[in-house]
Amino acid sequence: MNLNIVGGGQPMYDPTAVQPMREELKAVGVEELLTAEDVDGALAHSGTTLIVVNSVCGCAAGNARPGVMLALQNKLIPDQLKTVFAGMEREAVGKARDYMSEYQPSSPCIALFKAGKVVRILQRHDIEGRGPLEIAKDLAGAFNEHCERSGPSIPREELEKIVPFQGCGSQIPRTGE
Repeated sequence: MNLNIVGGGQPMYDPTAVQPMREELKAVGVEELLTAEDVDGALAHSGTTLIVVNSVCGCAAGNARPGVMLALQNKLIPDQLKTVFAGMEREAVGKARDYMSEYQPSSPCIALFKAGKVVRILQRHDIEGRGPLEIAKDLAGAFNEHCERSGPSIPREELEKIVPFQGCGSQIPRTGE
């Protein structure tokens, strides 16, 4: 488990407490982007890239992460699966948000890029109050329209073994800023 925080400033939350939230997406093949350079490298790709702005909030736990996990069971998925974590690797999150600059910053947020440009985005207001199945359906529609890579990201049997973290920021210890 890598608890080193890189990419600009002290994290807002205790890295150990946040780790289970990171592991959910990693378990379905989503790679963390820890620096601004990582984000630039990922979005220099000419194909499709999914970037999840992960968060400690309850709508990330109950809706966004499970929705992404279900969407990655689709027959077509993005070429690259990436995530940044709000309040943790601040430079990486800032750089990802630079690529989404026509939208208000949002945590959580799920963006599908094609050749470095946003082609579909779900912001917090698109996530709150919606269940994982609704979010997965939206994402799968975007994947079907823009992606060519065969899915799923992991076998269904492996997905079913993942126990989603249920919690929100109020339960996560903050670090001294």
